Amino acid sequence: MGAMPPPAAPPPADPPAAPAAPAAAAPAASQQARLVVAGATDVGRKRDTNQDSFLVDEDLRLFVVADGMGGHAGGGTASRLAVETIQSEVRKSRSSRREAFETFPALEDSALPEVLRDAVDGACLRIFEEARATPSLAGMGTTATILLLHGRHAFVAHVGDSRIYLIRGGDIHQVSEDHSLVNEQIKAGVLTPEEARHSQFKNVITRSVGFEEDVLVDLMGLAVEKGDTFIICCDGLSNLVEDHEIAEMVRDERVEDLPLRLIGLANDRGGDDNITVIAVRIADV
Repeated sequence: MGAMPPPAAPPPADPPAAPAAPAAAAPAASQQARLVVAGATDVGRKRDTNQDSFLVDEDLRLFVVADGMGGHAGGGTASRLAVETIQSEVRKSRSSRREAFETFPALEDSALPEVLRDAVDGACLRIFEEARATPSLAGMGTTATILLLHGRHAFVAHVGDSRIYLIRGGDIHQVSEDHSLVNEQIKAGVLTPEEARHSQFKNVITRSVGFEEDVLVDLMGLAVEKGDTFIICCDGLSNLVEDHEIAEMVRDERVEDLPLRLIGLANDRGGDDNITVIAVRIADV
């Protein structure tokens, strides 16, 4: 009998399994609150032109009210440039600073307030340079009140005396602080809030976007809850409609109807300025 062949070598052991790849981060949309949004603007009953501008960008989840100042042409130009530039700058940041928009860190760790500040800075410089290049626009500027929603957080940037309110559980809170002469007088004890409402200086603001080359921007952030409603408006509304009346209308009306209903109330009381309102409700988180 011939020799047996040597036993076959055992098959090589299977290579160790590669460690599982970390799960891909959920797309931003899956962690975003569902929103119901409406916005409107109106010239009012006393003005010939509307110098307000507003933005509702549900893709960016960005909402802006701007109330321009600076003569017949200047105010409208300033508010339009502010809204256009803020939208453009935030969109560019979403591409260049993707982590800020695709991750959901703790509120205090978010880079989004810096994104908003840079956007307002860009708008301020653009308006200032346009005014310097066009003598008929000299001295123009605008308020800018901005809401950016991301995940379960709301970020606000603010300059001027337009306002953003939060209505939660039936209570209304003014999130922004008026940058106005009468608000400084109230804080100093010179005027009461009721006296300020009727002051001849109630339209004098102490900060604006574009009047100078740069501006100090108020920045803040807060956690949102299901049912929260934000109202962003110019002083054409807040000078004529009381805070508690805004809260009552938020409670009683559909979000889709709120801007026109609030504008109608301001017009019924004289409509002495342009009136712009955006309503944003957190429908689910």
